[in-house]
Amino acid sequence: QVQLVESGGGSVRPGGSLRLSCTAFGYTIGNYCMGWFRQAPGKEREGVAAIGSLCSTTYADSVKGRFTISQDTSKNTLYLQMNSLKPEDTAMYYCAAGRRSYYIGGGLPLAAPSYDYWGQGTQVTVSS
Repeated sequence: QVQLVESGGGSVRPGGSLRLSCTAFGYTIGNYCMGWFRQAPGKEREGVAAIGSLCSTTYADSVKGRFTISQDTSKNTLYLQMNSLKPEDTAMYYCAAGRRSYYIGGGLPLAAPSYDYWGQGTQVTVSS
C-alpha cells in the first residue's frame, strides 16, 4: 500500500520561505515521476512542479525562479523549496506519485491524471 506523507506547511509573510517534504512508503521515489500540486479555495487543483527519471523537471510558470523541486532517494523523500512566497501561493499543497513505466513529457508532468497516488495535503498560507 502506497502512502505519501507531506509536512512543512505553515503561515509565512510575503517574501518568506518554506520547504515542503513528502516521504513515500510502499513506493520508491526516483523510479517514476513525482509532483507537487496545489489547490486554493474555489479553484481547481494545479500542477506546481514535477521531477523523476520518467519525466523532465518541470515548473508552472507562476513559480519558476521561486520554487525548486528535489528528491533524496536515500530518504525516499520529495521536497519543494518555496522562496519569495506571495499571497497567491496560499493553497493546500499535495504530493503526487505516478507509476507510469514510460516517459511523460510536454505538459503531462503537471497534469493530475498523470499521477496515481496522492498525499493528504499540507496547508501553506502567505499573508501579512
